[in-house]
Amino acid sequence: MSTVLNTNGESLQIPKPYNPATFVCDIVYAKWNPDVTHPLRDGAVETLREAGVKNENIRLHAVPGTVELINAAGVLVKRRPDAVIIIGCVIRGDTPHFDYVCQQAAQGAAILNAQGETPVIFGVLTVDNLQQALDRAGGTLGNKGAEAAVAAIEMANFHAQIC
Repeated sequence: MSTVLNTNGESLQIPKPYNPATFVCDIVYAKWNPDVTHPLRDGAVETLREAGVKNENIRLHAVPGTVELINAAGVLVKRRPDAVIIIGCVIRGDTPHFDYVCQQAAQGAAILNAQGETPVIFGVLTVDNLQQALDRAGGTLGNKGAEAAVAAIEMANFHAQIC
């Protein structure tokens, strides 16, 4: 079984989907901060592939920014994939904009998850500077996109066992 490095420097086992032949995962990523969001997206895709998910069942969707992730995830949940991963990066600046964007993204994901239909995995980095983001997007602290894919599989497996 393959592993990925998490931000604690530990290895995470990549689980197999409950039914790899039919497992579908939508990945919505923000185009804003592409030096970060693209490696996060790629880490999620690579991890899903390592888990045995078919390429055609990994569906990628780009949106302008982190706030738009929630609208896209809400639409995608209605299509009933096994999981949705949202990927974004918000870097603190000199204005309260950071707080508003982070709050909207976190609350939106929480609302979608509380509906209990499809797991929506929060792969949004909220960091103080670009270096912190790069460290978590395939740098020294692993790849949070890969971690999000592991969580997506685990939560989809939970749903398959319970529902």
